[in-house]
Amino acid sequence: MRRKGVLRKLVVDDTVWLWGRRHRHPECREILSLRRADTPHAQLRLVFRSGEGRAVAGFPLGEGEIIGGGGHWLNLNEPGVVRRFLDEAVARGLLPVANGVTEEDGWPLFDAIVADRAPQEDDR
Repeated sequence: MRRKGVLRKLVVDDTVWLWGRRHRHPECREILSLRRADTPHAQLRLVFRSGEGRAVAGFPLGEGEIIGGGGHWLNLNEPGVVRRFLDEAVARGLLPVANGVTEEDGWPLFDAIVADRAPQEDDR
């Protein structure tokens, strides 16, 4: 079991990324935080809020799970899923270059990620 508040490491090419996931209230939401290890004060937070056709962790979903349109499901605790979100954020130029926290709606990235997958490739 992972301890709360502990960042996990993801290495992409020669870059070390630190990431974490948390659930917050009010406004029930999942937050995926990403930052480079060498720039600790420049952080991207992808925020996922429940809404029409979208749900975040909570019954019947487990911790870190999000579900979007078409029944597509992802688990934000999985390094492979985080890597796909990181790749999509890089492609869109969303990563901050200066100190501070940048918050973005994560659902457009979710939609792009699941659109690139075949239906049988669920992360369950």
